[in-house]
Amino acid sequence: MAVHLLTPRMAGVLDRIRRANRPPFHTMSPVQARAAYAAGAEVLDLPRAPLARVEDLRLPAGDGGVRPARLYAARGREAGPQPVLLYLHGGGFVLGNLETHDSLCRQLALRSGAAVVALDYRLAPEHRFPAAWDDVWSALTTLHLGATDLGLDGRRIAIGGDSAGGTLAAATALRARDEGLQLVLQLLVTPGIGDRADSGSRRLFANGFLIDAATVHWFFDHAVPPEHRRDPRFAPIEAPEHEGLCPALLLLAECDPVFDDGIGYADRLRLAGVPVDLEIYRGVTHDFMKMGRVLPEALLALDRAAVALRLAWNLEGDLK
Repeated sequence: MAVHLLTPRMAGVLDRIRRANRPPFHTMSPVQARAAYAAGAEVLDLPRAPLARVEDLRLPAGDGGVRPARLYAARGREAGPQPVLLYLHGGGFVLGNLETHDSLCRQLALRSGAAVVALDYRLAPEHRFPAAWDDVWSALTTLHLGATDLGLDGRRIAIGGDSAGGTLAAATALRARDEGLQLVLQLLVTPGIGDRADSGSRRLFANGFLIDAATVHWFFDHAVPPEHRRDPRFAPIEAPEHEGLCPALLLLAECDPVFDDGIGYADRLRLAGVPVDLEIYRGVTHDFMKMGRVLPEALLALDRAAVALRLAWNLEGDLK
């Protein structure tokens, strides 16, 4: 075991989780797992910050329907069109919703000084690959074309997400390049970049580090059929080329089964000439950025994301 790598605070969090004796997600049904995830999603997160604007939206979905979304903005409409981050929650394509990541999105809006739109994309197994990816693309193009109606700046759009949301963000950045939709940044927080079950981090952190290998397999088995696991929409590292992508910021946790995924993708982007910033937070696990009540690394990561967004949006004059 590599428990010696954990910070004392992170080790304490994991110890409390073990003592709570909660069943792992892979032993539950998706409905049960969603309820369990929702119940604990913001326990360690920062309190929900008040903002000038918090508005529930409905955005077109990839199947012709609509999906719930939520707009967070640090300033009101009177401030003029604001740049925006389309944010995609984690949860292995099976778990998560607007409520599980509400605090995180509020912090990103507050610290960046601009707007965040969170999307409640369709989840597996009810809606398997590529339903979530289609929803994200539909939401992105809607924001691009209809930004003015929401008081947003459609010329300054970033995309981001954590875990499976990072996968969706990376894949959508690839499609945006191919479709000629210019993004200013892709914010990838502990992203999965493919089904790399044989990587060193998958083996080293397979058990006892918040998200176990069995749970990763459970997510993938529900969401993506085996024949699609080298599709660049699920595995962005498998794309034939990465040249011309928007700049990327990767925020990685050292003690995370998907750590090597992030390192490998950063290397691939750099080889393709894509501007990449890579931040590694030592001694913490997957989902650390949602533990701001107890982990100083979460606050550092939030501030790093905010700085990158401000720079990408040309808001440098507002940096403190």
